[in-house]
Amino acid sequence: MANVVVVGAQWGDEGKGKIVDWLSERANVVVRFQGGHNAGHTLVIDGEVYKLSLLPSGIVREGKISVIGNGVVIDPWALVEEIERLRAQNVTITPDKLLIAENATLILAVHRELDVLREGGAGAARIGTTKRGIGPAYEDKAGRRALRVIDLADPDALAEKVDGLLTHHNALRRGYGEPDIDRDRLLKDLREIAAKVLPYAAPVWRKLDEMRRAGKRILFEGAQGMMLDIDHGTYPFVTSSNTVAGQAAAGSGLGPSALNYVLGITKAYTTRVGEGPFPTEQKNDIGQHLGKIGHEFGTVTGRTRRCGWFDAVMVRQSVITAGIDGIALTKLDVLDGMDELKVAVAYRLDGAVIDYLPAGRGPQGRVEPVYETLEGWSESTKGARSWVDLPATAVKYARRIEELIGAPVALLSTSPEREDTILMRDPFSD
Repeated sequence: MANVVVVGAQWGDEGKGKIVDWLSERANVVVRFQGGHNAGHTLVIDGEVYKLSLLPSGIVREGKISVIGNGVVIDPWALVEEIERLRAQNVTITPDKLLIAENATLILAVHRELDVLREGGAGAARIGTTKRGIGPAYEDKAGRRALRVIDLADPDALAEKVDGLLTHHNALRRGYGEPDIDRDRLLKDLREIAAKVLPYAAPVWRKLDEMRRAGKRILFEGAQGMMLDIDHGTYPFVTSSNTVAGQAAAGSGLGPSALNYVLGITKAYTTRVGEGPFPTEQKNDIGQHLGKIGHEFGTVTGRTRRCGWFDAVMVRQSVITAGIDGIALTKLDVLDGMDELKVAVAYRLDGAVIDYLPAGRGPQGRVEPVYETLEGWSESTKGARSWVDLPATAVKYARRIEELIGAPVALLSTSPEREDTILMRDPFSD
């Protein structure tokens, strides 16, 4: 049986939550493998809205196992709050249904505070973080001083590990003119939250291997998008983890041979939250129209998203870098009623035409899109559940995108509702 990896092919916010939820009906296990509670997924099921940040999208389905892998950085207080919020919506969450990697890194208050201090003092150099401590937590992980979920199970050793962490962070805080962290308060908070988190902790790598060998279908859920990858994105305006499909292996503990199909999620247009280059951005009535019709604001932050035309150059690059086998094209209905649509098919940089997004920050900010204009449609695509229900020009638009990015449309979403999805090719059957 095929296991499927879902990744965003743009700058995040592509509608991964809905697609993962839809696919989870065919899966037995749903795994988050990177990012933190800066990721936001909104699910709309029978009119009920569920907002997720850390928990995998499969958590709202009965009979599914949800896993938070070691590649995720976890704010335990945010996690407990999210669990309690979903329970209030009658979602059952137990240690049998939710597993958390015992070797996952923890986000602490010190990380959140450092994130705020850095971003607030960066001025024009700010990168637009969500100020939730994601980056500082990943830094501590790489620096081998982070606390991990399993550390909560050893109260005697916890104090020593906290001391090592604070040696680093207190030095940074003094540089900002901030007081040292209250060590005793931090230890008290950690010991209190431990009882609420540890019941879910497990050797996830082993559990996943057992489920894979038992023939269970595993769905790997990425956060953010390809162009926010720490290596392959629009650096430094990126997230602090790898968002490529290969991270599903490293961030879960299963080897790459367990990854059978990569589904890239992409909107029928382009959006971005925060700072950084955006070649096809429309700072005009078109951008405002897309934002209004598409309800473009962040699930977690509430920030308004920047909007623009579909960028085939960028998505083609994502297809190559992430090894995307097929795409799920979302929010096609947002384009309803537009007379003409534009798609970036190349860039112009310093007088030369290029077919990729360069790695340098300067060139990324200077590229200008080369557009191809396509005919729009006046009919509504909202709620369509069959390819034949779409206007001919909408089908032509989707087919042209396939040609330009080098990957077929496997699924097409026509509204936030779970069932308003057209299946062209089942990723689990490949």
